[in-house]
Amino acid sequence: MEYLTISNLDRASWMPLVIDLSLLLLCLSAICYYCYGIYAAIEFFSHPTKIDRNFHPPISILKPICGLDIDTYENFASFCKQDYPQYQIIFGIQDEGDPSVEVVKKIIADFPEIDICLVISDRAIGTNLKVSNLANAQAKAKYSILLLADSDVRVGSNYLRQVIQPMRDPDVGVVTCLYRPLVRGWVAILEAIGISTEYHPSILVARKLEGMKFALGPTIVIRQSVLEAVGGFLAIADYLADDFQLGYRSAQAGYKVVLSDYIIDHLITTDNLIDLIDRQTRWNCCTRVSRPWGYLGLIFTYGTVTSLLFLIATGGSILGWAAFTLAWTTRFIMAWIVGVNCLNDGITKKFLWLLPLADLISFLLWCYSFMGNTFSWRGRRLKLTKDGKLVVLSSDSGNIAILNDL
Repeated sequence: MEYLTISNLDRASWMPLVIDLSLLLLCLSAICYYCYGIYAAIEFFSHPTKIDRNFHPPISILKPICGLDIDTYENFASFCKQDYPQYQIIFGIQDEGDPSVEVVKKIIADFPEIDICLVISDRAIGTNLKVSNLANAQAKAKYSILLLADSDVRVGSNYLRQVIQPMRDPDVGVVTCLYRPLVRGWVAILEAIGISTEYHPSILVARKLEGMKFALGPTIVIRQSVLEAVGGFLAIADYLADDFQLGYRSAQAGYKVVLSDYIIDHLITTDNLIDLIDRQTRWNCCTRVSRPWGYLGLIFTYGTVTSLLFLIATGGSILGWAAFTLAWTTRFIMAWIVGVNCLNDGITKKFLWLLPLADLISFLLWCYSFMGNTFSWRGRRLKLTKDGKLVVLSSDSGNIAILNDL
């Protein structure tokens, strides 16, 4: 009995110290991460793409569509206004009665000078019907370079000129882009701040530390020969993270994956807090199964949260305040440099003061994502396998589609 009492006393004396040291370590690691994120962003954007106007290989743009997004017509029309000599746009969709079909028909009528076609086919090559739409559209592709672009993005007239430039190097197999959120509503604002100041810095850090070994969905430029070398769309048709898989498999096959400095406008349609939780949970599960160690390592990047916990744990000590001040200062600096200076994101500039709340929500959802591999998506209950493949557990409508805004 005496031994147990002494043991308990010993534990009570050293456990708070272990907790304090652990929180301090997390604070210091986050501060280092923020500083490196600043460096990675400045280094990347300090070398703008040099445009060779004599390099303009023909491009086939594949756009998988389903339903209507914010400003769907304007999004589609932006791809028809390119300062580029030869390209085609192929829209792929499953359902002839989908409302986006009428928008595409209007686009075709309004831009007769552009080579545009609409492929309507219910052929499914896997669980992810976005990939099926891409595969069905690819059948109409005329050119050896494909550009995959989501339906909820908008681009400037120099888009094709700029994103194609890395393809001058024959070893480059894939080009992808960062994006700038455009939003409506306060919930979407919180999500946008997270994308610009948390997600994009992590991409820039990963690029600097290990090179690009993945791609981002809003834009993927890929050679048809590279796509065939990695198994085509059929190889990724059951994966939720189809964009990650295209970049990862291409890198594994020995091709270069390049991050372009062109910034796309991405329209976010998150309407309420439940939508935010569902969407982020889906993304988090996707990232966790795709890059498990990298996802686990995110614990070292939540400096706003861990520094606050350290301040509370140390009872407002001088060291606690020092760690808190330094962590929050470097966090805000990184957010400003990446979100405002580099991405030119007006949402981040205007609502930067919401950053701590966005970080707290992100941290809580990160913790929540370890609870399992299932999530809800448009009336369906879905599960991710350990290798990232998608399994449909239930569907209210019987539709097993995974749509375009993953």
